[in-house]
Amino acid sequence: MEEVLEHLVSQVSSPFLAVMIIAAMAILVRGADLLVHEAVILSYRSGIPKVVIGATVVSLGTTTPEAVVSVLAAFQGKPELALGNAVGSIICDTGLILGLACLISPLPLDKRIVNRQGWIQFGCGFLLVLFCVPWSNLPSILTSGGNLSRLTGVVFLILLALYMWKSIRWAARGALPGDQDISGEEIDTGLKSGLARVVFKLCIGIVMVVGASWMLIPAASEAALRLSVPESIIAATIVAFGTSLPELVTAITATWRGHGELAVGNVIGADILNVLFVAGASAAVTSGGLAATPPFFILYFPSMLIVLVVFRVGIFASGTRLKRGFGAVMLGTYLIVTVASYIVGR
Repeated sequence: MEEVLEHLVSQVSSPFLAVMIIAAMAILVRGADLLVHEAVILSYRSGIPKVVIGATVVSLGTTTPEAVVSVLAAFQGKPELALGNAVGSIICDTGLILGLACLISPLPLDKRIVNRQGWIQFGCGFLLVLFCVPWSNLPSILTSGGNLSRLTGVVFLILLALYMWKSIRWAARGALPGDQDISGEEIDTGLKSGLARVVFKLCIGIVMVVGASWMLIPAASEAALRLSVPESIIAATIVAFGTSLPELVTAITATWRGHGELAVGNVIGADILNVLFVAGASAAVTSGGLAATPPFFILYFPSMLIVLVVFRVGIFASGTRLKRGFGAVMLGTYLIVTVASYIVGR
């Protein structure tokens, strides 16, 4: 699909390309607005906290396309791309997206829920590294790398089902109908709309966000090429966070609308699903699993764990809100890790 889109985009005229970019951005913004609005209504109607809705329903919707891309990459004999997609998204989601959201506005923090989901997030990242290490031949880790086996992929998918089931159980046990701080207009809309309609509109919002993101990235990349922007810069900016664009737009929209808990939940849930869903499904469909080449152990895994550790420390040190200072630390960590990765990579 991506190759088809890139080919089609390369054939269109510059004026039409500009129209495509504007249209994709408009759809992206409208879709994110609809997604956030309906997620808040779903939270109000069900009594499930917004952070949990973000960590389950919203993150599952925005992460599914990444899982599809990674599974196809694994099928096509590109396991590094599949694993790199998962690890890179975790780094981008936690450092860049959460950092930007905190800088826009301090994010409300329910420590009981965020600690529970956050430890699962950190545990998933740790498990990913643990199962990729070649324990039978540790000295070869920096020369031959490791492997995420097919069996481990199946185990991750089982853990995914368990995570979703436990999240629903925890949410049902702690549901507090009407505890959401949403506007009167949103409450009226939620009361008038049936639950099935709310879920349907939520799915429409997810489709709009993901579809617009898929169209925007190749269009923006082609426009940059036509403006003589070096391909290395395009790869390091537009393409690098392309798969995380749905989470980015959703988090920023939720923060602007005063629903920061949804942004926090979306980032945490996306990180969990990038391990259990994206990496798990990709490894499960290939007989040889996913190859974790030496750069993963030299660069990507340490970078991912550093970002996750900084996030855990920030949660521990924060009160009832994730403040702008925390956002600056997360964003700074992301920038340092990214720059270091490029320097060492070169």
